[in-house]
Amino acid sequence: MTGWSEVEYTAVRELRGPLAIVEGVSGVGWDEFARITLDSGERRYGLVLEVDRELAVVQVLEDTSGMDPEGVRVSFAGQPLRIPVGPGWLGRVCNGRGEPVDGGPPVFGEHSAAVGGTPINPVRREPPSDPVLTGVGAVDALTTLVRGQKLPVFSVAGLPHLELAAQIAAQSTVGGDPFSVVFAGMGLTHPDARFVRDVLEERSAAGELVLLLNTADDPVIERILTPRIALTVAEHLAFAGGRHVLVVMTDMTAYAEALREVSAARGEVPARRAYPGYLYSDLASLYERCGRIRGRKGSITVLPVLTMPAGDITHPVPDLTGYITEGQIVLSRRTHALGVYPPMDALSSLSRLMRKGAGPGRTRPDHLDLAAQMLAALSRARQVRELADLVGEAALSPTDHRYLAFDEAFLHHFVDQPRDEARSMDQTLDTAWRVLLALPRSQLAMLSPTLLDAHGAREGTADGEERESGA
Repeated sequence: MTGWSEVEYTAVRELRGPLAIVEGVSGVGWDEFARITLDSGERRYGLVLEVDRELAVVQVLEDTSGMDPEGVRVSFAGQPLRIPVGPGWLGRVCNGRGEPVDGGPPVFGEHSAAVGGTPINPVRREPPSDPVLTGVGAVDALTTLVRGQKLPVFSVAGLPHLELAAQIAAQSTVGGDPFSVVFAGMGLTHPDARFVRDVLEERSAAGELVLLLNTADDPVIERILTPRIALTVAEHLAFAGGRHVLVVMTDMTAYAEALREVSAARGEVPARRAYPGYLYSDLASLYERCGRIRGRKGSITVLPVLTMPAGDITHPVPDLTGYITEGQIVLSRRTHALGVYPPMDALSSLSRLMRKGAGPGRTRPDHLDLAAQMLAALSRARQVRELADLVGEAALSPTDHRYLAFDEAFLHHFVDQPRDEARSMDQTLDTAWRVLLALPRSQLAMLSPTLLDAHGAREGTADGEERESGA
């Protein structure tokens, strides 16, 4: 970076966790990039969090461990942190600060952009439309991801959310348009980081992936920087390069924990569960950077993954995320215990923009009606299962037994799929039809007679309870 001030400040009052308190500064602004030089000649970098008269609070990206306040010199760049942007990021594996860990040279670009970024002006936003097909049948059919949408995955520790995130990153498509994936991992263990690299190796080799991996033993400040670098790279690929970009960010709970740690080091008054009071606006500053811009070809779609501590969906991180985003994919311990992957709770999951990206001309004409009927039947099946727990299955009607069979088929034939399988939309919807047709035709009231006839729906005759409807 050029433009460093010739003035170096040596009056470091205190080192507190990831923060350095510098005295006697002049002309320094908020979010300014800082260079810290140690006696040994080692250089570290930081960002200005706060300026109060002649006092600056600098968050050190590499942490303050091993630093001696007496032997530290700090200079300021006069501008926020900027990174090179462009297609040079594609195919690269970097740490959470954007430094290569794949043995290659530093990433270069013809242009640079501020990491802080800005949310898209609502006046210039284009409504999301057209799907991003993930190859995961239950997601594509029931909670369709739309280009420009932000759709989080809510999970619990112990569930395969990382596997699902990596699978979606590895096999998502948008038809024939230029497409890239930016994967930002935060607070990952080293085995998890290796797993992600292995799963995404093919997409990376094809030059379609940017991989940023922050591990649990990396500095906490790096964790705060990782999603911002990912979105900055994605913005240039999308809005300057005309690509549709999917940004997968996991785990946002680890990001929020890092934010809480920095807030505590700054001595800020805590809010809910000791998180900073600005958690909502901080998360929004990330999520709102996705979307489409009127007059430009590309789009940014964001899939944040977060774990709910103790499975509590009212915890601040999932609670605030739900306010900002447009739906959620919820993973279930019960479904996981049945050996189903992905362990998706379809009735708790929702894509509020699904109708913008599915249906005639986008996926298939029968998609939306079929999805609505699947969810209605699943809701009835859950009610029947609760009734069976009270009165026993012997007391259920033949139609109720059909619903129990539908519930089993839904989980084990429709939702369940191998972790390396990319299902096409036609395969997914054809499977949905086979599962639904286990129910009597009279129970499929949300589907038109034309569709039912085309797929050979018949009135059930189980135990003589039902006859041919003649419909």
